[in-house]
Amino acid sequence: MADHSKMKLPPRKLGRKAIKTDSRTLRLGRYFTPSLPPPPPAADWTKGITTWGMMLNDKLGDCTIAGVAHAIQVFTANTGAMVTVPDATIERYYEQWDGYVPGDPGSDSGGAELDVLNDWQKQGFAGNTLLAFADPSPANLDEVRQSIALFGGVYIGLSLPLSAQTQEVWDVAPRGGAKATPGSWGGHCVFVPKYDEKSFTCITWGQLKTMTLAFWKKYCDEAHTPLAQAWFSAKGAPSGFDQEQLEADLRAIV
Repeated sequence: MADHSKMKLPPRKLGRKAIKTDSRTLRLGRYFTPSLPPPPPAADWTKGITTWGMMLNDKLGDCTIAGVAHAIQVFTANTGAMVTVPDATIERYYEQWDGYVPGDPGSDSGGAELDVLNDWQKQGFAGNTLLAFADPSPANLDEVRQSIALFGGVYIGLSLPLSAQTQEVWDVAPRGGAKATPGSWGGHCVFVPKYDEKSFTCITWGQLKTMTLAFWKKYCDEAHTPLAQAWFSAKGAPSGFDQEQLEADLRAIV
């Protein structure tokens, strides 16, 4: 049985802070044209990799940074040779973007996904450029699946229940109670590069973790699609995606 409860995470539980919103954030569905076909029944950008690295997230509440590093692994593995960002670099970005101070446990308070994505877009991450990000609706599974199929994955937030600590596959607990309450364990950030008709699969704590559709619908409460330079350089804009409109909208953001 999986047991994530014994990791040396901070006493404030996990590492995703409360959801931040910004009216200027691009909405992914705006750039899907009528010619875009439905998402395929399954997509998998994991390349058969099973071990991804903890990215310090077993010791620090840096899941918002770890999620970026796992996204970069997926993007680079599918456009060339996989790049794994070293732990020292992970920690440096956790300091710069989320305010962590080494040796000060009180500063290990995690980060907000929107802040991290804005920093990634403005500054790059270990030489990896983010052209933009656009949000699918977490409740619109077709938009989420298009995000994964077209762009390699989606960067999401989960309000994890305590029941997720010991599940091999994340699923809604058959019985209610405190252990099944959204957020009772804490907010967690992961990158999702795989789906099929019955599930989504994320990268977390160094491994792939599958979640049922019911679990997604109950506990996923934010989603962002990173549009990576490496991905577009290698694959171009997908047919049925209005990149020109997206670029125009980016220029209009003050």
